[in-house]
Amino acid sequence: MRCAVMGSGSWGTAYAQVLADAGHEVTIWSRDPNIVDAIVSHHENPVYHPGVKLPSGISATTDAALALGGATVVALAVPAQTLRGNLATWAPNLDPSALLVSLIKGIESGTNERMSEVISETAGVSLERIAVVSGPNLAREIIERQPAATTIASPVAAAAEEFADASTTTYFRPYWTTDVVGTEIGGAVKNVIALANGMAVGMDFGENAQSALITRGLAEMTRLGIALGASPLTFLGLAGIGDLVATCQSPLSRNRTFGEHLGRGLSIDEATQAMTQTCEGVKSCQGILDLAVAEGIDMPITEAIVQVVHHGLSPAECLSRFMSRATKPEAEMDVDVLTVADESTRQGL
Repeated sequence: MRCAVMGSGSWGTAYAQVLADAGHEVTIWSRDPNIVDAIVSHHENPVYHPGVKLPSGISATTDAALALGGATVVALAVPAQTLRGNLATWAPNLDPSALLVSLIKGIESGTNERMSEVISETAGVSLERIAVVSGPNLAREIIERQPAATTIASPVAAAAEEFADASTTTYFRPYWTTDVVGTEIGGAVKNVIALANGMAVGMDFGENAQSALITRGLAEMTRLGIALGASPLTFLGLAGIGDLVATCQSPLSRNRTFGEHLGRGLSIDEATQAMTQTCEGVKSCQGILDLAVAEGIDMPITEAIVQVVHHGLSPAECLSRFMSRATKPEAEMDVDVLTVADESTRQGL
């Protein structure tokens, strides 16, 4: 296939390698001419993956129309808050039958829309022409061709399965699903929980605290996803607990690293300056909380992170608020969730 990867950051470049290793012709679009020159001349992205040799089948350009020309797969790898503006510019150059693939894990500020919804609206395409990739996919490990798995979601099973097959390599194993909502909610919410976990690490809290945050974060993610129509089983898979654990626990995770900076006393501005890449959890936490409020869903960790990021709450006070909440039964979702899960299991989902 002819593939365009729109974005030359760490994840976009890594996925371009996956597609090239799977046998496809790949062009990376970048707004940075220096990155383009380095990829074309030296097969390397020196900004995000210095020292890593990219496959010779990858080319690069600053010309979006050139990258998109004839592409049957367009992988979108720009920050969530810039997707709508960029895609509006690119839309006239999209092949009418191209599959649009979101590599983005976030919620759009203001609209509170998932990335597949933004793509459908902006490009004027049906959801059936959109796929979503999400899972425990730390870009540095994938660019080094370390074993990894992921979830590929599309409303049409045949499209999800076809793109999963097209993205399969010796080190990258995709699974497919039709649960686009669950896949996207898992990818967005795990970034917010990773911010909280990073703050715990930055404050020198141990495994007990981190395990509690991850577990209760999974509960928040699942509650919101089910309210929006997702299958609860999605959150027990790669796009749920899998991605949550990797993002919370790995020093390679940009959201965890941002949280660590805050936990060690840096301000939001100082932590932002210390990062070289976008932290989607910072940008998406308010939109996620707004979705939860609209659905009547309790998300205390997310709410505390919004207070830290947007209202000046300290990490220590954030933890204090979480720990001082009233006690409650752990399985607060038991009846509704188990009913849905039982039905999903019977249907083989």
